[in-house]
Amino acid sequence: MAVHEVDILVIGSGAGALTAAFTAADAGADVLVVEKSARYGGTSATSGGGIWIPNSDDARAKGHADDPEEALGYIKTLIGDDVPETKLATYVDNAHRMLSYLEERSQVHYTAYAYSDYHMDVAGARDGWRTHDPIPLMADKLGPDFERMEPPHTLTLTFGRFTWTMEEAKLLLTMSPGAKPLLFKLMLKYMFDLPWRFKTKRSRRLTGGNALIGRLKLSIDEKGVPLWLNAPMVELVQDKSGITGAIVERDGQRIEVRARRGVIIASGGFDHDAALRAKYLPQPTSADWSAGVPSNTGDGLKTGLAAGAATALMDSAWWGPGFLLEGEDRARIMFVERALPSSIIINQAGRRYMNEAASYHVAGGEMHRCNTPEAPTAPSWFVFDARYRGKYMLGPMMAGKPSADGRIPEAMRKILKKAGTIAGLAKEIGVDAAILSKEIARFNAHAAKGEDPDFGRGASAYDRHYGDASVTPNPTLAPIAEVPFYAIPIYPCDLGTNGGLLTDDNGRVLGEDGRPLGGLYAIGNASAAAMGRTYPGAGATLGPAMTFGWLAARHATRGNA
Repeated sequence: MAVHEVDILVIGSGAGALTAAFTAADAGADVLVVEKSARYGGTSATSGGGIWIPNSDDARAKGHADDPEEALGYIKTLIGDDVPETKLATYVDNAHRMLSYLEERSQVHYTAYAYSDYHMDVAGARDGWRTHDPIPLMADKLGPDFERMEPPHTLTLTFGRFTWTMEEAKLLLTMSPGAKPLLFKLMLKYMFDLPWRFKTKRSRRLTGGNALIGRLKLSIDEKGVPLWLNAPMVELVQDKSGITGAIVERDGQRIEVRARRGVIIASGGFDHDAALRAKYLPQPTSADWSAGVPSNTGDGLKTGLAAGAATALMDSAWWGPGFLLEGEDRARIMFVERALPSSIIINQAGRRYMNEAASYHVAGGEMHRCNTPEAPTAPSWFVFDARYRGKYMLGPMMAGKPSADGRIPEAMRKILKKAGTIAGLAKEIGVDAAILSKEIARFNAHAAKGEDPDFGRGASAYDRHYGDASVTPNPTLAPIAEVPFYAIPIYPCDLGTNGGLLTDDNGRVLGEDGRPLGGLYAIGNASAAAMGRTYPGAGATLGPAMTFGWLAARHATRGNA
């Protein structure tokens, strides 16, 4: 077997992986990144790219200084005993330092954004400035590497062509004042970028996860870090001292990669492994219900377990209601659509069972928690009327009059139910007409007054963030009254699993005896989440992945593995 020797071996190429790789190389280490798939970036590249960072330099510069103790209290209240307080404190103490380091040393740049934390009823929550959005990047800077990067998730693309920043997304998806001029401006810029149009249908301007991963790739390139594609890790190499490297398969050849200072597993979760989902996750479940990249099949988890690693939070994932379209290889999470007026979510008994405008993680969790044999929630139904249809986007279905329904993309038409009456819609979706009619009548009576006494929809700043500001007094509520009526089936989907290898405050993987497995680190969805079973705010997946990637690389390069 061929042998290749480095200081640090990084498994995976998402945001946490590339942050670790850059940090280690910046410290003078010889680093290799190996990626299982034909494209780099993983689910990070397909995501919104946001990171949840309390007390950042940019937030302070914008006049929104944070209190680290409040931030720690907030996540401690949410997470409880699922994660040691020392690890939570490590995150709060180091997340802003990680970001400052990248801003100073690499090509990664972010801006703090007025995006409310997800649990505004919990002490220490902030109504903005902890979530950060990547600064857009022009794709031509990447050269050939642009085509080798995972493209954005289909749900983030307008007309399958261009993406938006967080601020632009809020305007466009809620059709707030200025949305139409913004859309026109983005379309013109796209259409008249003629040299780029001859190269690809995708936009030259990269936002979100593509901007982040592109910037990280440029950064590791500057450090001379190689990235092998189509190179899955098949097993870890271990001796009495701990983990000494890994067997990697590249171009059909197995190579022993020896890592003098450590192996950092950042290969994602087990979201697309049906057997692992069936074993660990709440039922019902399906690999089709994940929005993660299909290569997330738990490779890091499996090899870590074989090496004697402990695990935690294996029943947990980053949940979110979503729907499935024929011809697409992953689910579409409903981040925004649920919060818009003239819509509700019902179970198969025809009844509401949640605050539809809650964070996607909470809403997806409610789909599991409220699932019963008498009132199944998988699928549930997202119900809306002609008013909603005419004003807001829903997946690939652009806003339009019912007369334009024939122009809805075929995959969307196949799941869309439509009727001229509530009773007719009930028949289409297989629920009791009397129950659904009564449920909608109750909802409408309260929605007309901007109230939701049943579930408190629109009560928090987060609920209202993606509401329609033109609707008063509650931007998330309006009656479902304009014919025709519509529904699509939705499922308890996920952005990825977040249970995995148990790690310490430096990202070292712990064995069943609670002691570190020498030379082995795990970060991101390959590890048990630092945020436990909760989701404090937008970017609470990538923020910890990058922060603990930074910490792991610093620890390994200082010879402490």
